[in-house]
Amino acid sequence: MRGIYNSVTDIRRKVFAAIAKMAYDDNTDYAKRIEEIPYEILPGTKAKYRNSIFLERAIIGERLRLGMGLPVREMSEYGALSDGIEESTIAKKYYDDPLINIVKFACNACPEKKVFVTNACQGCLSHQCTEVCPKDAIHIVDGKSFIDQEKCIKCGRCMDACPYKAITKIERPCAASCGMDAISSDEDGKAVIDYDKCVSCGQCLVNCPFGAIIDKGQIFQTIYAMKEGYKVIADIAPAFVGQFGPTVTPDKVKNALKELGFADVVEVAIGADLCTIEEAEDFLDKVPEKQPFMATSCCPAWSVMAKKQFPQFASYISMALTPMVLTGRMIKKDNPDAKVVFIGPCAAKKLEASRKSIRSDIDFVLTFEEVMGMFEAKGIDLSAVEGGEPLEEGTNSGRGFAVSGGVAKAVKDLINKKHPEVDVKIQNAEGLKNCRTMLMMAKAGRLDGYLLEGMACPGGCSGGGGQPIHEGAGTLQPITKSSVLVKKYANENEKQTSDESAYSDRLHELSNS
Repeated sequence: MRGIYNSVTDIRRKVFAAIAKMAYDDNTDYAKRIEEIPYEILPGTKAKYRNSIFLERAIIGERLRLGMGLPVREMSEYGALSDGIEESTIAKKYYDDPLINIVKFACNACPEKKVFVTNACQGCLSHQCTEVCPKDAIHIVDGKSFIDQEKCIKCGRCMDACPYKAITKIERPCAASCGMDAISSDEDGKAVIDYDKCVSCGQCLVNCPFGAIIDKGQIFQTIYAMKEGYKVIADIAPAFVGQFGPTVTPDKVKNALKELGFADVVEVAIGADLCTIEEAEDFLDKVPEKQPFMATSCCPAWSVMAKKQFPQFASYISMALTPMVLTGRMIKKDNPDAKVVFIGPCAAKKLEASRKSIRSDIDFVLTFEEVMGMFEAKGIDLSAVEGGEPLEEGTNSGRGFAVSGGVAKAVKDLINKKHPEVDVKIQNAEGLKNCRTMLMMAKAGRLDGYLLEGMACPGGCSGGGGQPIHEGAGTLQPITKSSVLVKKYANENEKQTSDESAYSDRLHELSNS
């Protein structure tokens, strides 16, 4: 659904803004406020999006609960919308499993996969569709092609053979976008997530046209920590460039975040540079003498997928801490009493930050889209925000982590700079299905000596599921445009390779702490 400001986007934005406004307001009767919000977002008696205003408000209610970090209610049992809200009106809350949730009564029960004949069928004489079907699943009924769904294997040969393109295939969008094949149907046809397979990449969130799939949030807790007097520092991913509108420059984003209440804004590109240095050291030490290839570690959905489906390669994934963690750890070293908020495009980072080994480094994770809701709650017009002190900490290489191929390139460039005699072969894949294919090639021995980079999202982090909507333009930023803007931002930096970072000497201090 990229490229269109649609009803689902509008609802998400209104919910995020409502949660942020509730947190910023002085009214602390949160149980009462959360019960009122669905009626404020959807006033009146007429349905706007579905066939029932009551259904719409119920869905808004579950979105509010999940946005507060609360679980989806069991709809077969009585429960108030505000149940458990006291558990979330705090300045510190970890994400609880499951992060990605399906609100069953919002799900359309889309067919899993189906090939069918449309009205465009002309009943032609050649009947090419019947001739190419390997399972004899297509017959002519009343002069038109008919597909026996019990025999059909969805191979698509009939689609290719039809001269009128009258045969088409539909597939549940959430399932089609899931690179882990983690989404199926229950007995009622509603979507179900197999959490043993799910890696929380968030692509189903982006692709469900009914807005039935929702992740948990920490908007309220972030703002609450600010109100409690904590020094809250934003740790912002390089994929932010251009995400808040075409006229909103990085220095404007920095100042706008401070208007929200953040004490400071730090580039995650700092951590990306440190990660590059460590992965370069790992590669030189291990490949090919100790292991046939090495995989990068910065995308949590990719690394979890690799460890789940290719456990024999688990030790081949770099042990380097991710840029988010390295930057957060550095901030905490310099500001022991501060709370750190990672701001990026990624849902999987939410669960990464919840790991016991990382909780002390990152307190909250917000997506760009959630932060956009905070801007709306505060009435901040980003295009009107004054520019100021630029973000200058990250190098060209560190900022390039946001686009597919950027991590591997950064490592290769650093190795080639220091050891020009070393031939670093790289292979990168974007999207979990392509990542699996890459690992199958590695399993077959075709990528020995390579540095492998996997990114769960199309285009890399710049194609993550948490981007906001451009102000005025009303469109989601296209992945290609995001990649171009990130590369332009990176190239504006005089510091090219990661060893030129002013923080390069802190790597071993941070990675060993």
